[in-house]
Amino acid sequence: MTVKRKALVANFEARSVALIASWTLAGAALAQNTPAAAPARNGPAASALFLQTDRNGDGQISRAEAATVPGLEAAFDRLDTDRSGGLSPEEFDQAAKG
Repeated sequence: MTVKRKALVANFEARSVALIASWTLAGAALAQNTPAAAPARNGPAASALFLQTDRNGDGQISRAEAATVPGLEAAFDRLDTDRSGGLSPEEFDQAAKG
């Protein structure tokens, strides 16, 4: 009887460790799939996003540069109000304001 009890305790401990490990791994996997925070809608953060997106520093965001920001390429034609083929800081700020 004692032998079975020790095996039962050891088996319980092994299952507990496996269960806790699976919870930890599941939590880590969920944390990696959490969407990034949305960029700020206006102000200095929007200007910083414009400068970061304008990779070649020409003062315009091209369609290729817009492709690096989720959702910006899809709205590019609507945001390019002067149809210049690039987003100016003013067009970008106007879009950021809503």
